[in-house]
Amino acid sequence: MMEEEELEFVEELEAVLQLTPEVQLAIEQVFPSQDPLDRADFNAVEYINTLFPTEQSLANIDEVVNKIRLKIRRLDDNIRTVVRGQTNVGQDGRQALEEAQKAIQQLFGKIKDIKDKAEKSEQMVKEITRDIKQLDHAKRHLTTSITTLNHLHMLAGGVDSLEAMTRRRQYGEVANLLQGVMNVLEHFHKYMGIPQIRQLSERVKAAQTELGQQILADFEEAFPSQGSKRPGGPSNVLRDACLVANILDPRIKQEIMKKFIKQHLSEYLVLFQENQDVAWLDKIDRRYAWIKRQLVDYEEKYGRMFPREWYMAERIAVEFCHVTRTELAKIMRTRAKEIEVKLLLFAIQRTTNFEGFLAKRFSGCTLTDGSLKKLESPPTSTNPFLEDEPTPEMEELATEKGDLDQPKKPKAPDNPFHGIVSKCFEPHLYVYIESQDKNLGELIDRFVADFKAQGPPKPNTDEGGAVLPSCADLFVYYKKCMVQCSQLSTGEPMIALTTIFQKYLREYAWKILSGNLPKTTTSSGGLTISSLLKEKEGSEVAKFTLEELCLICSILSTAEYCLATTQQLEEKLKEKVDISLIERINLTGEMDTFSTVISSSIQLLVQDLDAACDPALTAMSKMQWQNVEHVGDQSPYVTSVILHIKQNVPIIRDNLASTRKYFTQFCIKFANSFIPKFITHLFKCKPISMVGAEQLLLDTHSLKMVLLDLPSIGSQVVRKAPASYTKIVVKGMTRAEMILKVVMAPHEPLVVFVDNYIKLLTDCNTETFQKILDMKGLKRSEQSSMLELLRQRLPAPPSGAESASSLSLMAPTPEQESSRIRKLEKLIKKRL
Repeated sequence: MMEEEELEFVEELEAVLQLTPEVQLAIEQVFPSQDPLDRADFNAVEYINTLFPTEQSLANIDEVVNKIRLKIRRLDDNIRTVVRGQTNVGQDGRQALEEAQKAIQQLFGKIKDIKDKAEKSEQMVKEITRDIKQLDHAKRHLTTSITTLNHLHMLAGGVDSLEAMTRRRQYGEVANLLQGVMNVLEHFHKYMGIPQIRQLSERVKAAQTELGQQILADFEEAFPSQGSKRPGGPSNVLRDACLVANILDPRIKQEIMKKFIKQHLSEYLVLFQENQDVAWLDKIDRRYAWIKRQLVDYEEKYGRMFPREWYMAERIAVEFCHVTRTELAKIMRTRAKEIEVKLLLFAIQRTTNFEGFLAKRFSGCTLTDGSLKKLESPPTSTNPFLEDEPTPEMEELATEKGDLDQPKKPKAPDNPFHGIVSKCFEPHLYVYIESQDKNLGELIDRFVADFKAQGPPKPNTDEGGAVLPSCADLFVYYKKCMVQCSQLSTGEPMIALTTIFQKYLREYAWKILSGNLPKTTTSSGGLTISSLLKEKEGSEVAKFTLEELCLICSILSTAEYCLATTQQLEEKLKEKVDISLIERINLTGEMDTFSTVISSSIQLLVQDLDAACDPALTAMSKMQWQNVEHVGDQSPYVTSVILHIKQNVPIIRDNLASTRKYFTQFCIKFANSFIPKFITHLFKCKPISMVGAEQLLLDTHSLKMVLLDLPSIGSQVVRKAPASYTKIVVKGMTRAEMILKVVMAPHEPLVVFVDNYIKLLTDCNTETFQKILDMKGLKRSEQSSMLELLRQRLPAPPSGAESASSLSLMAPTPEQESSRIRKLEKLIKKRL
């Protein structure tokens, strides 16, 4: 029974001690242990088997049982100690809480006592300082009352004195007194409800009004609107009156200045009336001389009368400018037909000089007229392309070299008086624009006549093709016109001048450049087949003469210079014109015209050399290649082509030394023209024997080497050809070599021949394949089966048409090209 009870107790204990995995994991983290008894999945049977793995180990069972009992006793002691330790914890916690509550109550009582004492102290301080505050308020009120009474006394006395001094015209004393009265009156703004204060304020306003009227009357008496000035000149009374006017309403000051300036310029309006002879533009100097004398007279007589901050001298000059601009505009509208360009430029030059004189003399602080638009002052330099003003010799040199991108100097400060008078000339600048139109037309005609008289430029093989001198003259004249016009106006006249520039840039391109390009002739003294076979080099001539080639190169260099300079001209025009008009400056069409001239010149050079090579290619296509018995040196037609290249290319290269990029374009265009034509003539060489194909392969390699060396042929300085050019030559000539290799290959078996064709020619198609079969001399019946086989074995074309893919040529890799060249060299050595 005891054993059964123990088993039930153990089962109940295990059920109670069944912990969740999370709790068990937490216990393992807090109390890590390697003892099997501490594991959650403890198995007693396995543990006993571990202790007694064999029957012999049962001999130690007593010792093991004793160890387990010892461990059980220790665990019981630990559990008993922990349980006993927890019996008094609740009682200790309650005791600590009661002690804390008692401490808080004591602290609260102390704080309340401190607050009561602070309130008592504050009340005591208020009682002590109550009398002191009353004394402070009394003192402040007493001080304010005394100050107000003093101000009132000063105001009353000041108003009485002001009225008395006004009647006696003692303006010097009034100026000082009035300012003081005004300052004192400001203190009484909050007392205006008091009748006596309001009465004093009204008396001050009345005194100010009386002073203003009295001062205006004094100035009217001294400087009457009708009649002459007072002989005695300015008086001290008027000088003091100006000081008073500074304090009064600003309208009084403006009225004084207006009347004085009007009276001062009344003589000018009489002397330079519209019907007077001196009023016309040819005597415009007299206007400016008159005002200069008046300014000197003003400084001597009236300089001390008006305060310096009134800037009366500048105001007189500004009003003179406004009157002059109005009068000049009126008279020029009336006599517009009499205005000539020289007279207009003379008047504008004198006017701008006078505006510059005003800028040096005055600051321009009185220019408040909103209708006057302050324009930018003309830059110090008169050259719109170069900031530094060069001498004529340096200017011409810089123009020829196109050295127009010099560092910019900082702009001079704006002239506030620029355009204050000269603005009136702007509506009449059409006279100047028409004159420049006429002058530029005559200049272009002179350029044409000079070119015809002097003839084409001499050959130049040292420093490159010379730019036509007329080009530099044209742009120098453009610069002068642009600077001159920008000094006159930066508005619509600049746009009109730009239109004129565009017109004559196009005319220069048409009449001087395109009009003098040599014309190609239909007949040519080309080579015959017999001359090629006999290799008579003396009969090989180019279509263009040496002088014509040099002329084409000179026109090309001139067009390039015009293109670059026109672009800079556009930039400078945009700098000169008003910001709102910048979008209307556009010389793109003219730059395109010069680009067209450049392209035409390059095309002429290419056509000339290409045409010179045509007879040789024709001779190649008419040779009997099926009768060639052995491979020898290069054929006569190759020698002829090389001879023409050596004759023309060095001349073109030396004359285009200053425009290297266009010489490169010439080489590229020639290669793009010659190589397809060579391949076309190559297809005409039919039928071809095996030996003939080998000879053509040798000739093709020779031409390829010459074309690769084309940019530096005949030059002492060997330069590496541009990569773009080399790629074109290698791509095109390699295709010609591959065609010949296909021709050389046996056409049986058919599958191998067709696969070889597809492999060698990346642009393989049926049309090219049939031409190759024609070159091999195969019959049509034989060709049909081979063409059908090709169609079957050709890869499917991409999403583009077959014709499009046939036009694209893939350049071989350098390794492939090197391998092909080595094979070709071995073949040539073997044949030789």
